[in-house]
Amino acid sequence: MTITTIGLDADDTLWHNETIFRLTHDRFVELLAEHGDREHIETRLSATEQRNLRLYGYGVKGFTLSMIETAMELTGGEAPAAVVREILAAGREMLSHPVETLPGVDEALAALSENHRLVLITKGDLMDQERKLAASGLGDLFAAVEIVSEKHAHTYDRVFNRHGTGAAEAVMVGNSMRSDVLPALQAGAWAVHIPYAVTWAHELADAPEDDPRFAALESIGDLPGWIQARIGQA
Repeated sequence: MTITTIGLDADDTLWHNETIFRLTHDRFVELLAEHGDREHIETRLSATEQRNLRLYGYGVKGFTLSMIETAMELTGGEAPAAVVREILAAGREMLSHPVETLPGVDEALAALSENHRLVLITKGDLMDQERKLAASGLGDLFAAVEIVSEKHAHTYDRVFNRHGTGAAEAVMVGNSMRSDVLPALQAGAWAVHIPYAVTWAHELADAPEDDPRFAALESIGDLPGWIQARIGQA
């Protein structure tokens, strides 16, 4: 088996992200507590986020706009200025939050980069993702960076042909079954799922247990050994 290229997701694969969103969710629920219980507010916010994805895309800025929109809906269009200011402040804090890489990431990527082409493939806001990559200190390990609006099979086919030797000789690694695993397999690549402590409901999907090109690892520290084992089977 030949593997020339390794695609890596960013948020919740290389560094913490969803936990920051969850903390802001908690803050939002507290702000609007007089307009419903947690379940009601969370359901309304989630529905607004899903509705706005095609317009705003993924990332903090779209999430902040969805929080403001939900606040207006919950208050009948009369959200106090103080609430809107607090939501905007929360968004700014998310955009400037320190980047904390996950355990084992630095060592695993350094090892993998010695013999493979690493490509960062991530969704989200361009400026925010570029900021996080720079702050992570991992940038020099990547041969290419692709910040995309969505991850489909044709996305991986295009990226792995542009920056590698095609999907058949590539592995995609990430925490999202929906975005990192299933479409990569559809493109003909291998796919490795590495779970994060919490996962946004939008990214959940059933694992393709019967697909021989799929693997689930406990941590990214296991990735170099897994890839070496696959190569050794050739």
